Amino acid sequence: MRWLLLLLLPLAAWADDEVTICYNYDCGVRAQVVFDVNQLDDIGNLFNGVENPASERGSIRLALGAMAAIAGEQTPTHNDKGGNFADDGVDGRMDCIDHSHNDTAYLRLIERHGWLKYHKVLDPVERAPHVFDVHWAARIEETDDEAQFVLDSWFFDNGQPAAVFSLDEWKRGAEPHG
Repeated sequence: MRWLLLLLLPLAAWADDEVTICYNYDCGVRAQVVFDVNQLDDIGNLFNGVENPASERGSIRLALGAMAAIAGEQTPTHNDKGGNFADDGVDGRMDCIDHSHNDTAYLRLIERHGWLKYHKVLDPVERAPHVFDVHWAARIEETDDEAQFVLDSWFFDNGQPAAVFSLDEWKRGAEPHG
């Protein structure tokens, strides 16, 4: 019986996986998104050849875009436009709270599959440069020097790679277009 278990154990890596995402602002609607084995293989391949923390962050930003696109095939999040105004009132719209939740869920799936060599996933982070300008994003930390980085997909339409900033520059209000 033990030999059968040993034979089946590698198959667990080839199983579908799922995450819970949310949308319609402030996580108003929740949905399960399933990543099939082929999609997971494609996502995992983005991490092949990663040689340092910076190249891993590049792979992470691409993976988050790909995973959001897959989620958009299964949910109305394909309607999401960058920011909060281009898709106001549309089913599937996402604010920064939705994006930070979803990106963190995708990051935890990536971490669960062992594709991260140089980072660990942290809880989302908030910046509040003004009372009415609170913004959230997903966050990772380098495992060797504990430098923290933010992955922020809110700025872009669904399926685009996330922006990457150091936590310090993001806290100061950094945006991808200046």
